[in-house]
Amino acid sequence: MTIVNNARTSRFLRESEFERLREVRASDPAAIARAHAGRRRRELIRGDGRLFIVAADHPARGALGVRDESMAMADRYELLDRLALALSRPGVDGVLGTPDIIDDLSLLGLLDDKVVVGSMNRGGLRGAAFEMDDRFTGYDIPGIVRDGLDFAKTLLRVNLGDAGSVATIEANARAVDQAVEARVPIMLEPFMSEWREGRIVNDLSVEAVITSIAIASGLGSSSAYTWMKLPVVEDMERVMAATSMPTLLLGGEPNGHQDDVYSSWERALELPGVRGLVVGRTLIYPADGDVSAAVDTAAGLVHADLPS
Repeated sequence: MTIVNNARTSRFLRESEFERLREVRASDPAAIARAHAGRRRRELIRGDGRLFIVAADHPARGALGVRDESMAMADRYELLDRLALALSRPGVDGVLGTPDIIDDLSLLGLLDDKVVVGSMNRGGLRGAAFEMDDRFTGYDIPGIVRDGLDFAKTLLRVNLGDAGSVATIEANARAVDQAVEARVPIMLEPFMSEWREGRIVNDLSVEAVITSIAIASGLGSSSAYTWMKLPVVEDMERVMAATSMPTLLLGGEPNGHQDDVYSSWERALELPGVRGLVVGRTLIYPADGDVSAAVDTAAGLVHADLPS
């Protein structure tokens, strides 16, 4: 049963495509490697030099909720259908996901001419006592190279009051080193975080975001392939003045009025150094259910030359 559907009443993908996906996974697992090898790749930066990536790596952290629906992303076929629809829209450059999502999308033939980003550390499960010890349980750089992916992504939550953070910091540094050796671009998503009433909360003050950028920027033995993935906060001018690295903006929690969210993205996208958006639930599970409209609006903010 679909948990969150709202205005969407029909599938974008056919049921026969899901049937084939299940059959191939059971009878021919080597087909995944063939699908990756046969994917038509593209240059990372082209045209206007900007990127619009849809994200779908939350489920692997046990984070299935969207707004007040705690299991909104539980239906894998609904998620794949929404991602397929998003990837079909003009201006969507690619997708970010864990191996299970990326393998499914590859088998479905949806990743040609797309930037594919592998999500690496998903071990700090939401709500877990060990959440700050964010192990690299998804992709690693050798796996990203093996599958011919285009980009790596890590999450770096730094909690000065939790010793588990040091393992996460070190693992991120090693990932940066491996990415440099493999010449794979890697985006770091840094936050200063703390425990509040038994849960991890990211500090979105300007000072905290700038501090997180400073910590992330210095990781590894070279920053040659490092990108930033940053939240949109107040005074983004100060935030972007804190880094010379190419930056993609993240969508954040799908709360607040959609028009206000779009306006904040539009203002931030005008700043020097900002190269585009990486957004997940806000667009894949929009409040009104209209995935196409939400994705098209965001794509138009990133790529000004899209036909209206």
